[in-house]
Amino acid sequence: MSGVLGDVDGGRPAPGVFAAVDIGASSGRVMLGRVSPSTGVSLETIHRFPNGVIELDGGLHWDFDVLFAEVLEGLAAAASVAAARGERIASIGIDTWAVDYGLVDSAGTLVSVPFSYRDERCHSAVSRVHALIPPEKLYATTGLQFLQFNTVYQLAAERSLEGVQALLIPDLIAFMLTGERRTEATNASTTGLLDAVAGEWATAFLDTLGLPRDIFPPLIQPGETVGALLPVIVERTGLPADTEVVAVGSHDTASAVAAVPASAEDFAYISSGTWSLVGVELPEPVLSEASRTANFTNERGVDGTIRYLRNVGGLWLLSECQRSWAAQGFTQSLPALLDAAAALPAGGPQIDADDPVFTAPGNMPERIRAAAQRNGDVLADRPAAVVRCILDSLASAYARTLDDAERLTGRSTSVVHIVGGGSQNKLLCQLTANATGKPVVAGPVEATALGNVLVQARAAGVVDGGLAELRALASAGTELVRYGLGEALATL
Repeated sequence: MSGVLGDVDGGRPAPGVFAAVDIGASSGRVMLGRVSPSTGVSLETIHRFPNGVIELDGGLHWDFDVLFAEVLEGLAAAASVAAARGERIASIGIDTWAVDYGLVDSAGTLVSVPFSYRDERCHSAVSRVHALIPPEKLYATTGLQFLQFNTVYQLAAERSLEGVQALLIPDLIAFMLTGERRTEATNASTTGLLDAVAGEWATAFLDTLGLPRDIFPPLIQPGETVGALLPVIVERTGLPADTEVVAVGSHDTASAVAAVPASAEDFAYISSGTWSLVGVELPEPVLSEASRTANFTNERGVDGTIRYLRNVGGLWLLSECQRSWAAQGFTQSLPALLDAAAALPAGGPQIDADDPVFTAPGNMPERIRAAAQRNGDVLADRPAAVVRCILDSLASAYARTLDDAERLTGRSTSVVHIVGGGSQNKLLCQLTANATGKPVVAGPVEATALGNVLVQARAAGVVDGGLAELRALASAGTELVRYGLGEALATL
């Protein structure tokens, strides 16, 4: 669809285009978004690049130098494209995965390569944290689900935090671009150190754990300005000197949920990618003991909403299997694999897709077969059978999670929206409709970038309104696919 910002809407010229830096745990992209109140949003991918962990000094890390170089390359390409078209990039928004951070000293130097949440260093720190702050007390304040790699446990595993601040990955990128230190609120809510009700740092927990009160920079909300680009960044990218970095929902799921094309409030969502984030949107957190026991999280969303959700295993399982099979010389395409999996009978082996045994990379097919065997099942040593096991297991996990969400919140849902890369997986979408007993609406694929751009556009005054208005714009140019209950897999 079109929607070029050089057009005039209601007599008011739009200020330019918006750059979205959207980075996941396996890949990243820099995109240009054009937003018009009358025609919606269009996205253009300018630069894609791989992302992944590297082994360094016996641990798993993110290669941040390479990652930031790719961001700069993408922004330079975006500046070139915009200039060639006579457009102006009004601002830049950054979103990434959650919980991980880099340590920056008082001079602004990144003192160590950021660890990946897939590293095992924080396992022993969990018990130390819980000895000081019981899990029940942690949850009653932060509302964060227990994951062994939550930021609070990672910080407890650090050898020294003297003279440094922790900048979550999107905040670290923003700092490298602007020199300004901030912690964006949606990502702050994934640390295990933010008060879920007050929306402020839980300073009593910082004190109890012996963490500096200024371990994180001050909070900033989506839509607020982080700062203008540093001169060295202007020189390297060719962007105008007054280009600003604007805070968006910097936790990628927060941006994705902001762009869920829901027309009613009783929707459930699944942000499906490397991980699956399954839940509902609430006006306030649920901090009950039953919610903690069910391991639901209360993370902040755009406009002060609560993303009440649970992390469920995701397409990491499938991508890791494909990587293993490719190394063995098996190169069947994903569509062919999905067709073969769809042809298999229902009721086959399933696994617990959330089992931590699947967190680290390496020989995923064998680990999945071993997990099925522990359940008393025999999973055939064929890629199609493993793929069907993965997708059946994910769909069942989605259904259980949504049932729990409805029970714990007292709210019913009428439709499930799947956004992100998993929305393209027709077999997964149909299995989810069948397992949940609810219709599934799939799309948009680039929901995270859409949410990122829309928050920037609202901050610039190009559009206005709340989440309902942003979601209407997100759906205006999106081709959505609907899956009914009980439709035959063979038709996929």
